Amino acid sequence: MKLGLSIGYSGATLDLPVALVQRAEALGYDSVWTAEAYGSDAVTPLAFLAAQTRRIRLGTGIMQLAARTAANAAMCAATVDSLAGGGRFIAGLGVSGPQIVEGWYGEPWGRPYYRLKDYVAIMRKILAREAPVTHDGREISLPYRGEGAAGLGKPLKSILHMNPDIPIWLGTGNEATVKLTAEIADGWLALGFVPGSMAEFEPWLEEGFRRAEKATGRAKTRADFTVQASVHVEVTEDVRAGLARLKPEVALYVGGMGAREKNFHKDMMIRRGFAGAAERIQELYLAGRKDEAVAAVPDEWIDMKSLVGPPARIRDRYRAWAESGADALTVRSRQPEAIEVMAQAAGLNGPAREEAA
Repeated sequence: MKLGLSIGYSGATLDLPVALVQRAEALGYDSVWTAEAYGSDAVTPLAFLAAQTRRIRLGTGIMQLAARTAANAAMCAATVDSLAGGGRFIAGLGVSGPQIVEGWYGEPWGRPYYRLKDYVAIMRKILAREAPVTHDGREISLPYRGEGAAGLGKPLKSILHMNPDIPIWLGTGNEATVKLTAEIADGWLALGFVPGSMAEFEPWLEEGFRRAEKATGRAKTRADFTVQASVHVEVTEDVRAGLARLKPEVALYVGGMGAREKNFHKDMMIRRGFAGAAERIQELYLAGRKDEAVAAVPDEWIDMKSLVGPPARIRDRYRAWAESGADALTVRSRQPEAIEVMAQAAGLNGPAREEAA
C-alpha cells in the first residue's frame, strides 16, 4: 500500500513542515497533500515543496472549484508540474460546501454535480492542447456568453505545452458524486472511507466505470483508477487522551463546517451508525456550546477512522486499512513518530529505511 502525507492548510500563520515532507520522501512516501478552506491556498505551498523535494508526488487535497476557474486550475496544475520536473502533480478537486462557496468566494452553489463534470472536461481539454478550447456545459461554458458578456470571447489554446497526463482526482463521498468520480476522474480521494466500507462504495465505482466505457468506447476498470483513503495517526501511550485530541476537529466539521440542513461530515457520521451523536454534536455546536460538542464525540467514531496509540497498536490496526481495498493511504499527522511508524507498518523501502537497515 502506498502512503501519502497530508499537511492540510494553515492556521493563523503559515508553517510548512518542509523537514517532515523531506523525511517522508526519504522513507518512501508516494505523495504529499495540501488543502485549502478560507485562508492559505492549496497550490502555492506545493510550488515551494517542489523545490525542496525530488520525487514525491504533489497533490491538492483539495482545490475548491469555486476558488478558481477550470482554466486557472489547469494553469496552476501545469505550472507546478513543470516546475517540479513533470509527472509529479496530482490535481485533486472538490466542491467544498455552500457556506464557503457562497460566503467566501461569492459564487452560486448551483448544481455541483454538473459543475464538477464541466470543470474536469474543460481541464482535460486545456491540458491536451488539441484545439482551442470550447465547452457547452450545463454549469460552465467557454467562451462565456452569459449575463454581462461582451460577446467577444475567443476560444484559446494554452501557450504553455502542458503535461496532458496530469491526473485529476476528485474528493467525493455520496453515491452520485462517487459514481461521477469513477466515470470522469483518474482517482478518488475517498471521503468517509474506513475499513469495511468498500462493499458500500464498490457498486458505485463499477457503475461509474460502465458509464465511462459507454461514453468513450474504451474499457475502464478498477485497475485504471486509484482509491486514496486517509487516516489520522497519533503515536501515544495514552489511547484515550490521543482520541480526545482529535475530537475538536470532528466537532468543528460535524457541528459547524456546513449548514444545519447540508453537512456532508454529519451525514457521513450518520451513515456509519452514529446518528444520535451526530445530531447532538451539531445541536451543541450551533448553540455555541463548543466544549460540550467536543465531549459528545464518541471515542468509537474517532477510533474507527484513526490510528491512535502505541506503535504496536498502530501497526496492528493498520492491517485493516491495508486490506480495505484502497490503493493508498494518506497519513494525516505532523508528528514525526507517526510518519516513521506508518512507514514501518506499510513496509516502505525508501532510501532512509534502507540505510537504517
